[in-house]
Amino acid sequence: MIVHHDTEHDCLTLQLGERFDFSIHRDFHDACLISGASARSYVIDLGEVTRMDSSALGMLLLLREHAGADRAEIRIVNADTELRSTLRVAGFDKLFVLH
Repeated sequence: MIVHHDTEHDCLTLQLGERFDFSIHRDFHDACLISGASARSYVIDLGEVTRMDSSALGMLLLLREHAGADRAEIRIVNADTELRSTLRVAGFDKLFVLH
């Protein structure tokens, strides 16, 4: 996982590797939640992700709550067709902006 914080726009970008599952829970948590302060916006880049499990959905929901729930600006980008379908079936297209 590559984490980039654009301080000028206060945007935290997480570029995930092949697996978005429980194996990265600690790293995802540390990158997004442990800092104590929320960024103004978040970008979750799924361009390299080939495997995602239910814990990934839980991590996204925790991030959403941390970022302010309905006020959160979280974009999920570069998801392939299968991942995008999974996110839509789970109703995440109503909670996040999918690109």
